[in-house]
Amino acid sequence: MLVKRAEDIKSSEITPEHLYFNRREFIRAASAAGIGLASAFAFTESVPADDRWPRGKKGPYDTDEEVSTFKEITTYNNFYEFGVDKGDPSQNSGSFQPKPWSVRIEGEIKKPATYNLEDLPKPFKLEDRIYRMRCVEGWSMVIPWRGFPLADLVKKVEPTSKAKYVTFETVYRPEQMQGQKERYLRWPYLEGLRLDEALNPLTLLVTGVYGKDLPNQNGAPFRLVIPWKYGFKGIKSIVKIRFTEQQPQTTWMLADPDEYGFYSNVNPEVDHPRWSQKTERRIGEFFKRKTLPFNGYGDQVGSMYAGMDLRKLF
Repeated sequence: MLVKRAEDIKSSEITPEHLYFNRREFIRAASAAGIGLASAFAFTESVPADDRWPRGKKGPYDTDEEVSTFKEITTYNNFYEFGVDKGDPSQNSGSFQPKPWSVRIEGEIKKPATYNLEDLPKPFKLEDRIYRMRCVEGWSMVIPWRGFPLADLVKKVEPTSKAKYVTFETVYRPEQMQGQKERYLRWPYLEGLRLDEALNPLTLLVTGVYGKDLPNQNGAPFRLVIPWKYGFKGIKSIVKIRFTEQQPQTTWMLADPDEYGFYSNVNPEVDHPRWSQKTERRIGEFFKRKTLPFNGYGDQVGSMYAGMDLRKLF
C-alpha cells in the first residue's frame, strides 16, 4: 500500500464531498429495500433504531428541530482515527477501550490536575442539550448531547493572566485506532479554542449522547462540542487539555491551511475552495436547506467576533 506523508496529501483525497452523499444514499436505499447493513456498534447500551429523542425544546440552549435518529448519529461519523469513510468509525472501533480514562489539565493555570473520567461528573452537573451540528463537507444533524459546560472546568482550574487559548489532544493508540497507523493526518489529533470561546456557555465537554454513554465511534469517552463551528473542531477521545499564551496549531491547519482555518465558524458566505457552504443536507432528508450564520447560534456567539474579518479569519 502506498502511504503519503501528511504534507503531501490534500484533504480532497481524503473526503471528497460526492462520496459522502453517494454513500448515504446507498445506505438509505439498502435500508428501504430491506437489505440491512452489518454494523459493529461499539457501545454497551443500545437504543432501538426507530427510537427518537423526544421532540421539543427543553432548555434555554436547545433547538426545537427534530432530532436525528440514534442510528444516524452512530453510523455516519467523521473519526479519522478509525478510517476516512463515514461507516468506518462504527465498524472499526469495537476494540477501542474507553475505560479506564484520565484527562490531564495543564499549562497556564493555577490548579493543574489529572482527572479520572469516573470522577469528572462529580464536581460538574451533567445535562442534555439538543444542538444543531454542521460539518464542513455540507451535511448536518441534530444531536442530543450529554455533558457539562467547558466553562465549569476552566473556572475550576483557574487560568492565569497568560492563558489566551485552550488546546486539546486526542489519545494516541494506533494498536486500537487503525487510522493512526496511516499518515493522511498528523497524530495525535490537535484542536484549540480562544479562551472566550471556551468560556461561552454553549461549549460543552461531552460524555454521552441520546442519554447513553458516548459510543466509541462518537468520541468515547470524552469529547468537545462547539455547535457554531464546523464539526471537525469537536475533538474526540480527549486525554489532554492545555492552556497556552500562543494560538496553537491544529491538525487540519497543519494538513491544509488554505482550506481549514483556526476559527472554523459556520459561515455560509465563505465557501470552501471546492464547494459552496451556502446550503447543507440534513442527514435523513432529501432536499438541501440554507445554512445559517454561526449555524443559527449568532445571538449567543456573534459578539465574540465583532470587528473581525471572518473571511480572512475563517
